Amino acid sequence: MNPNIFAVLLAGFTFILPLEAAIIGTNVPAQPLTAERIATLPAGQQPEWSRYLEHSQKQRRADQDFLAAELAAHGLKQARLPHGTHNANGLSLDQPAAYYAGTDPRRIADIVVSFQTPAGGWSKNTDYTLEPRAPGELFGAENGSLFLGTNDFDQPHEASWNYVGTFDNDATTTELRFLAKVISADHGSNAVWRADFARGLEYIFAAQYPNGGWPQVWPLQGGYHDTITINDGAVLHVIEFLRDVAGGADEFAFVPAGLRAQADASWQRGVDCLLKAQIVANGKRTVWCQQHDALTLEPASARNFEMPAATSSESAEIVTFLMHLPDPDAREVAAVHAAAAWFLKTQITGKAFTGTGKEGKKLIDAPGHAPIWSRFYEIGTDRPIFGDRDKTIHDDVNEISKERRKGYGWYRDTPKRLLEHYRRWAKEHPPA
Repeated sequence: MNPNIFAVLLAGFTFILPLEAAIIGTNVPAQPLTAERIATLPAGQQPEWSRYLEHSQKQRRADQDFLAAELAAHGLKQARLPHGTHNANGLSLDQPAAYYAGTDPRRIADIVVSFQTPAGGWSKNTDYTLEPRAPGELFGAENGSLFLGTNDFDQPHEASWNYVGTFDNDATTTELRFLAKVISADHGSNAVWRADFARGLEYIFAAQYPNGGWPQVWPLQGGYHDTITINDGAVLHVIEFLRDVAGGADEFAFVPAGLRAQADASWQRGVDCLLKAQIVANGKRTVWCQQHDALTLEPASARNFEMPAATSSESAEIVTFLMHLPDPDAREVAAVHAAAAWFLKTQITGKAFTGTGKEGKKLIDAPGHAPIWSRFYEIGTDRPIFGDRDKTIHDDVNEISKERRKGYGWYRDTPKRLLEHYRRWAKEHPPA
């Protein structure tokens, strides 16, 4: 078999000949976590995963039953949507400590806890500056894609139950960080806020997979939302949050020792999962995919235009995190060196992805332009690849639809800053 064809097959999408064509394949959906898939695991691993899945299903029903009971109790026939926004509006995390003792942050904290799901998490894109959640109101704004079709990977199982509790777009961790700051400014005297913060931590612990990763949505929603989601820093930001809680410094000093110990064990298991998920291609460790299968840790797809691939920007964030560990072990050091070698190999010079006219952004020649990296690289060959809404996979960004060229960050320079830090870090942590 042609090794290039084999590499593409391994990457998880259907290959279409010939290799030099602009369309090189078709994306395929990620596999959800199911009882049938758990049954294929070694016998010793099945009980823990089965308990996890059963707990998720039970909690999903509990969340839905809670809302149904509210509707019935208040004589409402249909739940209404809260006000939506681009992100968690009102949750500023960079103010001086004294700010969080003010009237408005305290008011927002009450609104935040009103939107906490029965499971203990939060949805995304909710405006917390207006009023508390009303009885019969959904726990989050409409979060679905604007481009949904019947054959879309992002199609929810239930149109009215989408992203109810999630780590996407920094949901849940942002709410908890804000609560911690307000609780700290209140000297921990508000028992409601403290209890809801603890419930949020328990939500994170419950959502963590037996292998240490986290899904994008919990209770599980199915589809690619069940994958271990590195995209937009979802898993990494959970790990960073738990590490900070475990440290017990500053606004987290109020957290009980028992919860700090759980957070400490949890974030370290998360790092272990990331290290195990690092992609190996042609016998060498490289970087990470935006999503990894919950059970196998293999690269997985997400939305129609996000295929299994080595990804540059999110991987750069992981490597930066690893380089900031105060005492990295041998595995962490090896992971950094391997990823840095991959970033040096895959940098693109003399090109720029730009344009705002009728044709939208395109990749053009730009002599002397600083290095950039493609968002996605084909696993095994390291050539840049690009997806479109119709699930086609291309080897030329200029061949995909204008809508996708305009609406997605196909090239980034994030690894440039990483490599600058790496040169200093490597002197203190030489390869073994």
